[in-house]
Amino acid sequence: MSNIIIKKGAKILNFLLVFVCISNVCYSQEWKNDLRTKFLNNDTVIMEINIRSFNSKDIDGDGFIQTEKGEIRGNFLNAINRLDELKSLGVNTIHILPITPVGKLKALGTAGSLYSASSFSSVNPELADLSSKLDVNSQAKEFIKAAHEKNIRVIIDVPACASYDLYISRPELFVKGKLDEPVLPSDWTDVRLLNSGDENFINPDVYNLYKDFVDLVIELGSDGIRADVAHSKSANFWKELIDYSRQKDPEFLWIAESSDSWSESISPYAVFTPYDKLLESGFDGYYGSFFNIKDWKNSHDLYNQISNTLKTLKEFETKKSVIGSFTNHDQVSPILINGPELSDMIIWLNATLPLNSYFVDGFQTGDDYVYLNGNKKSKTSNTDDYTYFTHHGQIDIFNYSRKPGGKNMFLKNDFILGNNVKSSILEVLNNGKFTPIKINNDKIFAYSYSYNKKTVLTVGNLDFKNEQKASFHIPRNAKNLNMIPIKITNMPEVKKGKFNSVLNPGEIIVLIFK
Repeated sequence: MSNIIIKKGAKILNFLLVFVCISNVCYSQEWKNDLRTKFLNNDTVIMEINIRSFNSKDIDGDGFIQTEKGEIRGNFLNAINRLDELKSLGVNTIHILPITPVGKLKALGTAGSLYSASSFSSVNPELADLSSKLDVNSQAKEFIKAAHEKNIRVIIDVPACASYDLYISRPELFVKGKLDEPVLPSDWTDVRLLNSGDENFINPDVYNLYKDFVDLVIELGSDGIRADVAHSKSANFWKELIDYSRQKDPEFLWIAESSDSWSESISPYAVFTPYDKLLESGFDGYYGSFFNIKDWKNSHDLYNQISNTLKTLKEFETKKSVIGSFTNHDQVSPILINGPELSDMIIWLNATLPLNSYFVDGFQTGDDYVYLNGNKKSKTSNTDDYTYFTHHGQIDIFNYSRKPGGKNMFLKNDFILGNNVKSSILEVLNNGKFTPIKINNDKIFAYSYSYNKKTVLTVGNLDFKNEQKASFHIPRNAKNLNMIPIKITNMPEVKKGKFNSVLNPGEIIVLIFK
């Protein structure tokens, strides 16, 4: 009888809570940023998105958006409609590519590169839904608020350089060459190099640009910043800026686009700050060189990358982490490199390593990022460039383009499963030890993590053309435990502590012993 009373009481309490929420329409729980804590615990699944294309409507299928045909560009308000989709995929953080206004002079593409910023203190008005009475800042706030209501955190990208348009209006912000001309960094013809100073001097004018950006995105409700080409500015520059942001929000996350395999500046006129110095300056994380997966020839390449990354993270006084940057907007779609098998391998490497999972919108369904009219002439343009300039096989950042997406439901299902598995084994990954397993076949990799009477075993075939035999002794910690297949095609033979299986080209399997 007492159990019945308790159950009835719980139902009444739930009803009252629902009634209070409905009757107080104006009430909403205030969002409390926890992104830095989650990131440092390897507990974020990050999806990189481009608001300009995130929920665009391409009617004729040419890959690009022409509003005169009734096609719809992506904007902050229609982006809200895809948040439930992201949540269902297991995504709990989004990295938004730059939302700053875009330069129109000497531009790449008919909309201009997202990284060619013409202002750092305002939001690109082209990301607004013109049918709404809200201004673009208010629309951005609505999107971020809606993301928070879905328990999705928001990182916003800050460009490393600026547009030619900004140079015309404020030439004093830029580095000058021998002929007093603005400097082009690397081969990025649409941007010019900002003069941020060096380790001995911070240029206050450029610093104030970035300080304005920090104020802007925090006011919009952002939970963190990803710094484009972070190594192109001094550690002191970033320390000042990061300290400033943390005074406003101690949980504000900073990710440096920098890697342990990068060692050159973007210009002879630019500083180069190594990734470790950036982490010492206050950045919470960086890009592990996992994007080199396309070049890994054997298991030792993978083992070395994982071991070196984990060793690096232990060298800092304060906790740091890394993103699983197997793919990003600078990388060619894995589909074009080694088919869906490589994409699936990336899903499960993210799921079974102590890092923050990271993906690009469209990856989850196998987008190849090939655009029908890519690099062809357009009849209209919002810049001085009439070419649909694209990078082959990479998500488009230069035009008003189609919504990313493919049709591979197998990948989508594994994407969801992998993210759920990651959540369930995170304690093992964070507290266990990375243990590479010796195998005679160097095309096969196998590693394990063990903690609290649970072992996660991951086995993969780096040969994407041929079957390979995997034979090895399972870890001691896994012996006498029950084997649970999580990701598998054919059940391996496990006898007397020895694992035997034949893996299909590019196949990866995951087993849990508990």
